[in-house]
Amino acid sequence: MKKLVFLTGAGMSVESGFKTFRGNDGLWENYPVEQVASHDGWLRDPTLVTNFYNGLRKKLYAAQPNEGHRLVAELEKDFDVTVITQNVDNLHEKAGSTKVIHLHGELTKVCSSNNPDDPRYQIELPEDNCEVVPGTKAGDGSLLRPFIVFFGEGVPMIQPAAEETMKADVFVIIGTSLNVYPAAGLVQYTRADTPIYLIDPAEVSYSNPRIQVIQKGASEGMRELVKVLRQG
Repeated sequence: MKKLVFLTGAGMSVESGFKTFRGNDGLWENYPVEQVASHDGWLRDPTLVTNFYNGLRKKLYAAQPNEGHRLVAELEKDFDVTVITQNVDNLHEKAGSTKVIHLHGELTKVCSSNNPDDPRYQIELPEDNCEVVPGTKAGDGSLLRPFIVFFGEGVPMIQPAAEETMKADVFVIIGTSLNVYPAAGLVQYTRADTPIYLIDPAEVSYSNPRIQVIQKGASEGMRELVKVLRQG
């Protein structure tokens, strides 16, 4: 079974009406990114940050996967599919994808602020109880914080993502500009004979001659890619 690896960014979730992380204007839901998605911002005002993610979580739970998400998930019937996403939403999982690597964390979870990557203190918040009261403590006594990789923090899942990318028979990039590192560096881990497809409605600058561009949005682009893969 052929292995498909997807790398998805903010453009994947646009049609679902959910904004993620990096707008060109440096704002996220009208807040300066440093205020709500940096370690300094968290230390300065954990209550503001906690309430920001409470509101964002409610928006996420109201959002639905779009056709692009669903088409990625459906490919699991015929291919071994891994999704590597820069998005903090759970729309790939909602659509049915079973192997998803989150590079920048998961909005549906909270964690210890002393050690965000300690699984013992990570909690998945259900839709009907998705708000964290500011000041709530994790199991280790530190404040519960969003399970988000803040700007300036390391990206612990980049290594598993690189290992999956090395195994890809086809590598597909959707809705990311290839300017956001370390995720953009994943292309370098593809094998020399692996075809690469880039789905994005904007013009994206790149230097790799193997990249085949489908200049369309996520859903329309995925419809075209599915045809190509079925022919192959």
